[in-house]
Amino acid sequence: MTRRPPALLFTIVAVASCLLGYWLLTPREKEAAPIPWLGAWQVEVLQPLAEERLNLGQLAARLPTAELWLQPRLDGPRLLLRDQPSLGEGTWQLEAELALSESQRDSLARASGAKPGGAEQPQSKAMLEQLAERPIAVLNLRPRQATAAAGLSASLGEPRLRLQIPKGEAWVYPQLGLTVHLQDGNLQLLRVVPRRLLNE
Repeated sequence: MTRRPPALLFTIVAVASCLLGYWLLTPREKEAAPIPWLGAWQVEVLQPLAEERLNLGQLAARLPTAELWLQPRLDGPRLLLRDQPSLGEGTWQLEAELALSESQRDSLARASGAKPGGAEQPQSKAMLEQLAERPIAVLNLRPRQATAAAGLSASLGEPRLRLQIPKGEAWVYPQLGLTVHLQDGNLQLLRVVPRRLLNE
């Protein structure tokens, strides 16, 4: 007389088959694609700024519609290069500050007549060309559309440091002088400074 396999074995095989089928049919989350334009910017903008060898002329050459603005402040006026470049499939808001000494700020304040708290003043193309050799101290990039942070880590790798901040999270890439602000998984700000400032 043939022995019948126990019912428990049939149950285990049936459940395992169902679980395997569910796993095979469940859509897999796609790996994030790198941000297409970031590779070129890393080589030509981010890395040179981190190494303190990016100047106004080099940055302006990539941004033909950029304008130079004077911003009056209590600690002395700032000179800012501004543009809204189309990068990849989106538009970004760019603002780069020129490195100026205290004496240069004083001289600029006298020459422009800018008063702290006064209105910002657009500067001429001639002024931009005259200051072409001035180094860039800080560069800020803000996306004007939702941009997933996963694309950044696919481009640059995992950040060396992750910090919780009042509104979201900050990723720090000290080797690039880069700090990234995120909220709800989207990029809010890419801020680049000389590398030494993040390693101090």
